[in-house]
Amino acid sequence: MPKLVARGDHVIATTRSAAKVPLLRGLGAVAVVVDGLDAVGIGEAVAHAKPDVIIHQMSGLAGKPDLRHFDSWFAVTNQLRTKGTEHLLAAARATGVSRVIAQSYTGWTNPRSGGRVKTEEDPLDANPARAQTESLAAIRSLERAVVGAPLEGIVLRYGSFYGPGASDSLVALVRARRLPILGDGAGIWSWIHIDDAAEATVAAIDRGASGIYNIVDDDPAPVSEWLPHLAACVGAKPPLRVPHWLGLIAAGRVVTQMMTEIRGSANDKAKRALAWEPAWRSWRDGFRRGLAA
Repeated sequence: MPKLVARGDHVIATTRSAAKVPLLRGLGAVAVVVDGLDAVGIGEAVAHAKPDVIIHQMSGLAGKPDLRHFDSWFAVTNQLRTKGTEHLLAAARATGVSRVIAQSYTGWTNPRSGGRVKTEEDPLDANPARAQTESLAAIRSLERAVVGAPLEGIVLRYGSFYGPGASDSLVALVRARRLPILGDGAGIWSWIHIDDAAEATVAAIDRGASGIYNIVDDDPAPVSEWLPHLAACVGAKPPLRVPHWLGLIAAGRVVTQMMTEIRGSANDKAKRALAWEPAWRSWRDGFRRGLAA
């Protein structure tokens, strides 16, 4: 939002909570209270705003992370990715909106076989962990609906966020030595600094054909590399190591797959089509100098 306001855009921001209205106004936006699952409310809000572009960043995570029961934790977000997206696209069509930009994700959604880095042309995982099947189905639904809409539909698959306000809970786990390396730690992660994600989103307002774009840095890397580096950057002791079999028992299949099997993502398409480059090209420097505001 600050980047949009700074470039002179008139921003209308929605929230489900009236308590967040002062925050949105303080950032320079006109605040509208509406639930993304309320088809009538969304339709009225879009019709009143008459926007040129809609940026769909709706999510509904609440409470402590529960990766063992992933789909339950993401239940509201999954509804927003399915029904909420349908409501927004219907309102966009009715109001004549020219472009919709929607948040998606890349990481555990990638197929866990073949090369260590995947592009947008690779299919999503055909056999996710049972606890993530509904969440992956919701991501498929969002991407299919946005790219297939009769307008300019842009899907931004953000990598794993870090930076001010985006990785505080992760850092707390690392400092407490509660985030061990499971098995060989061979799971490949693609990171993106929160500021770089915002810059890519702004770039997508004016550039890029309808399609899907990975928004990640230039340095996909295994857990066995990035987790010890993160620990060193925040002054924590090296992470513990836990055998694969014990990880399955203690943490569950979702976490164990993330630590040992997932694949990273390439950003060449976004860099080329959106004329965008991450300022933090690697998490190596980003963890060292970009975690705090």
